[in-house]
Amino acid sequence: MTRRKTSYREAGVDIDKGATFVEKIKPLIKTTNRNGVVGEIGSFGGLFYLGNNKYKNPLLVSTTDGVGTKLKIAHMMDIHDTIGIDLVAMNVNDLIVQGAEPLFFLDYIATGKLSIETSVQIVEGIAKGCVEAGCALTGGETAEMPGFYKDDEYDLAGFAVGVVEYDNLIDGSEIRVGDSIIGLASSGIHSNGYSLVRKVLLEEGELDMNDSIEGIEGSIGMELLRPTKIYVKPILNLIKNFTIRGIAHITGGGLTENIPRILPQRCEAVIIREAWTPPPIFRIIQEKGGVDESEMFRVFNMGIGMIVIVPKKNATEIVDHLQRLGEGACIIGHIRSREKKGPAITFE
Repeated sequence: MTRRKTSYREAGVDIDKGATFVEKIKPLIKTTNRNGVVGEIGSFGGLFYLGNNKYKNPLLVSTTDGVGTKLKIAHMMDIHDTIGIDLVAMNVNDLIVQGAEPLFFLDYIATGKLSIETSVQIVEGIAKGCVEAGCALTGGETAEMPGFYKDDEYDLAGFAVGVVEYDNLIDGSEIRVGDSIIGLASSGIHSNGYSLVRKVLLEEGELDMNDSIEGIEGSIGMELLRPTKIYVKPILNLIKNFTIRGIAHITGGGLTENIPRILPQRCEAVIIREAWTPPPIFRIIQEKGGVDESEMFRVFNMGIGMIVIVPKKNATEIVDHLQRLGEGACIIGHIRSREKKGPAITFE
């Protein structure tokens, strides 16, 4: 009896299509090249040369993150060229809070069946994000996994590496009582809390992605897809020109959970709730879902995507500087002495 011959393609994995995809994204990857990149895409590992003279005592900083269920919004809208920006942003924004300049980025795309068109759109977004962050896209992995994901499903993960001079590391240890807290405006929801967003607006709220809501420009779907803001350039500019004692990326956990991550035990952050007005999308989520305000601040960025803690005497000058750079910025609080067993953050 002669056995029927079976190919990998018949099992659901098309190697030729994967090779075609790599060829299509090579020009996109080249747009992200920067000093230090060695070689081209296609090897077993990306190469990056730190150089002998630029850094005296370099400390490498690494991050990894994904985009979460915001991917479902991209799928529902069939728009995939912004989600890659989110992927880069979630990683490089974590690097910059420690004073690290992003050097290079790698991506991982897993899917049930490779769609070259969709995957190229994703990489277009990743390349755009890398250019905005000033880092190189040095490699990645595309995994076709039939039977694990549905044919039209995909998942993303990103990985970034940055560098900071060891003595210039920003870890919050220099934060002092009396320091000011400056908030940098977010571009919207960014990439956290989308399970709650979908439940409140799309499931229980019975909204359609093409619906419009008062206070929101464009459709609800486009608002939910608005890319995460990348803060690398303005933060690097601040570090170069001012004393910065602490920085926090307001990501999952919101202001409530992320500011305490950088505070010395002796310090408490006081956030003045009326110092800024959150974008309308947060009010809509809160009202339609009946979500407690404390929960909103623990889940979402509430319009503040990054905070910097600075000496009080420099705070107004730094806010003015950020505004000249085109950033929405304002003083949103201060640091006071923390009582023993007292809260690390208080909203007033």
